[in-house]
Amino acid sequence: MLGLNEAEWAAVGLSLRVAAVATACSLPLAIAVAALLARGRFPGRSLFDALIHLPLVMPPVVTGYLLLLLFGRRGLIGEWLYEQFGLVFAFRWTGAALAAAVMAFPLMVRAIRLSFENEDARLRAAAATLGAPPWAVFVRVSLPLAWPGIVAGGVLAFAKALGEFGATITFVSSIPGETQTLALSIYNQMQVPGGEQRLWPMVLLAATLSLLALLLSEWLVRRQPRRDTG
Repeated sequence: MLGLNEAEWAAVGLSLRVAAVATACSLPLAIAVAALLARGRFPGRSLFDALIHLPLVMPPVVTGYLLLLLFGRRGLIGEWLYEQFGLVFAFRWTGAALAAAVMAFPLMVRAIRLSFENEDARLRAAAATLGAPPWAVFVRVSLPLAWPGIVAGGVLAFAKALGEFGATITFVSSIPGETQTLALSIYNQMQVPGGEQRLWPMVLLAATLSLLALLLSEWLVRRQPRRDTG
């Protein structure tokens, strides 16, 4: 099917696994950060917001290099994680998931934050008036209202993680069967003389998966209730 060989299907499967793990692991933190940015008023908020969105504007290879410095076997965090828990990120598929999560995180936060900002504050106030503690208001009122945006942010992050390239190849290289995702497989095939003939099935598959994810994300965003500002 699609004319892909075993190694190319392995790259597709790895891409899906990396994108799924990256999205699932970063979603809870993205919800917390989005809620903080949407509701919080604290010193340094603008700087914090800029740092969260920095991967969107910084060259991906720079992000990958910083990840290598921090999470490599001898990195500031990576060495401690290896000694304490035996966790290794550099040149492993887990590192590809970490790089994808970092690159997709700002998009996820942005979508979820917009959803929180569009909530009707009167519903939260009514719940608080009835005696609900803040955590219960958040769980029972805010999260259900923001659910379309949360799902949309997750889908958008999944699409971004699925096609991540620059930070991934810098941080974990392109190791067949271990870190070679679909995007890296396409790039490697471009370096092989005559490899262009094998590119189209992978390119079409990658474009189709990304397009479907974007359409789903856009549909979910449009289903969000808009706050009445009148």
